Amino acid sequence: MIVDAQGRRFRNLRLSLTAACNYACTYCVPDGKRLQAAALELTASELVRAVRLLIDSAGIEKLRITGGEPLLSPKFEEVLPQVMALGLRDVSITTNGQLLPRKARTVIDSGVRRINVSLDTLDPVRFRAIARSGDLETVLYGIDLMLEAGLKVKVNMVPMRTANVDQVLPMLDYCLDRGIELRYIELMNMGHLKQSASFVRDFFGMEDILALIGSRYEYARTDAAFDSTSVRFEVPGRGVFGIIANESEPFCASCTRLRLSSNGFLYGCLSSSHRHDMKDLLALPDDGARAALQRLLLAALGDKQTLSFAGEVTVMKFIGG
Repeated sequence: MIVDAQGRRFRNLRLSLTAACNYACTYCVPDGKRLQAAALELTASELVRAVRLLIDSAGIEKLRITGGEPLLSPKFEEVLPQVMALGLRDVSITTNGQLLPRKARTVIDSGVRRINVSLDTLDPVRFRAIARSGDLETVLYGIDLMLEAGLKVKVNMVPMRTANVDQVLPMLDYCLDRGIELRYIELMNMGHLKQSASFVRDFFGMEDILALIGSRYEYARTDAAFDSTSVRFEVPGRGVFGIIANESEPFCASCTRLRLSSNGFLYGCLSSSHRHDMKDLLALPDDGARAALQRLLLAALGDKQTLSFAGEVTVMKFIGG
């Protein structure tokens, strides 16, 4: 396996099924337009073969299916059972949940045990203002279906000072009551927010989040996996929550993540616009493909930041958030 000077290697793969999304969240796109499928997106069979090659060549152990919005992709039903059969230690899904009731049977029957749902508010009016599409009731129903089926659910929330800070505590109450781990994600300095006045205005960091939570709950920091992006806290007798503190407590030094975009590009780091095209090698026999992939993986690993996230103009939805 390829390992860099800091002992990092690729263990976790984010697989984007499509760049298209049925939302246009304010922190993701600037103009309210929904993202469309990328040109020349890989087929379902090409995506699955790419994953298999990455397992063989990089030692990938965990896979998260992402987008855009993965449940929007017609490839979802074909890719999910095939990657479940690849012997990975863990397969999970990240979704905005809008199509989850419609796709619930596919998810449940696949054997997936974990799902992450992006949700920034419990207020239906605020929901529409942030997502600029969809409806809250459908997402909450989808979450209930997953819990009833016994899946482990995490909810991801992006707190923004001018948009939903008053939802930090209600969201935590909702999640603790249901055994859900809520993860607050610090606003990321990327895409249209990079070095912008909007980023500075809306950034609400770990210290601010903990101050709000501390006004209602006692909490204590608890253990997280060595390469976790989340700083985890326990509320005694109630449950846990996490903070993905991109700015406040960067996790670059232990990052093991690799991203494969829906159109076949590998990204070693969210903080780098460098991308490495693996489409052509998918036409090669396995031995030749593995040899070519080693060179791409070495370059992608070299893109990782040493200490902290530096920001990038790349839109995360294009590369598999």
